[in-house]
Amino acid sequence: MNDSPTATVRERVLAALALPALDGLTQAQVRGATCVWDGIALTAGTAVDLGPRKKRRPGGTYSWFPRGCKRCTARRAYRALFDHAPACGLCRKGPECPVSVEVHRLIREGGGLWLSR
Repeated sequence: MNDSPTATVRERVLAALALPALDGLTQAQVRGATCVWDGIALTAGTAVDLGPRKKRRPGGTYSWFPRGCKRCTARRAYRALFDHAPACGLCRKGPECPVSVEVHRLIREGGGLWLSR
């Protein structure tokens, strides 16, 4: 997770979403041209920038910049909420948790159609 003090809540939430193993992705998925999860082609209107990631390999590390479609990102955000909420004191008290608010925003951006997929 991006723990930088300057990272926004959205950046922290997106950084916490589990991604598939880089070794199993196509070149288009690694480049961000297609969704990192389901491989569909992305446009400026359908893509969600998931933030820079680091990959370690012999001799050093390199950065890659995955993107997901709104539908898949919403699905992963929904799952992440189940991991986050039980351990969060703010979530247990009410709807004021900034992480929960951002996850719900990502879910809404996914349009709800992701539930049927």
